[in-house]
Amino acid sequence: MSSPVPSSPTSENLPDGAIPAATLVIMRPSDDGGPDEILMVKRSTNMAFAAGAVVFPGGRVDPDDYLVARQHAPDLAEADGAARVAALRETLEETGLAVGWPGLADRDVPDVRRALLAGTLLSDMLAARGDRIALDSLVPFARWCPNFKEARTFDTRFYAVNAPPHSHELTVEEAEHSHIFWATATNTLAMADSGEVSVIFPTRRNLEKLAQAPDFARFSDHARQFPIDLVTPWIEDREGQAFLCIPGHLGYPVTSESFERVRRG
Repeated sequence: MSSPVPSSPTSENLPDGAIPAATLVIMRPSDDGGPDEILMVKRSTNMAFAAGAVVFPGGRVDPDDYLVARQHAPDLAEADGAARVAALRETLEETGLAVGWPGLADRDVPDVRRALLAGTLLSDMLAARGDRIALDSLVPFARWCPNFKEARTFDTRFYAVNAPPHSHELTVEEAEHSHIFWATATNTLAMADSGEVSVIFPTRRNLEKLAQAPDFARFSDHARQFPIDLVTPWIEDREGQAFLCIPGHLGYPVTSESFERVRRG
């Protein structure tokens, strides 16, 4: 069988032209006292990547994100800092939730969001307002670069954060998403298993990882126990059946899935 993905998970397999990206897992206490809920968005069916899939907010890193990171968190490594900025910016653009921006009042969020979507640079907006953003509020816990050759290839850094207080309704940015909702990791996985929603392979594995801890504080503790090594899934043949696999030392409870069942992108 020819393999459409790399045969080993080493960093040397990082594809040329991979697009730096970031995604944000936003966690809040549930009303019933159960596990924390996570903010999920459903991608529009006309998107080139993960069309119709339920994902965490996020997107590609823009050049301006590097400038903002240098200005607001110069001690962070360049790629990490820019990814954190992208995660916060993309989340605000996609959902209307301002994470890590303590100086931004609820009443100002709609105007700031519209300006970002219209192309105003975040660095210019922060300078004009005299605001600072808090990149240290994000907890890094994963980095994935699947090379499925389905569409674009993304080098995505994953972060978790406590949901900030807000009084306004969250809404999707309709050009890219069709739906927004809060659900526990376990419930989102159950919806995927029943066919109610669709999740791609990286999202499923990270939901399983998140489901191991009941809240943000304990997930943060759990995440710090494991290294953040680049995850590039590979195919293994097991008794004539192909499995898509990830490394076993990164804290994921499930590290392989039948290739025939996998949604890759």
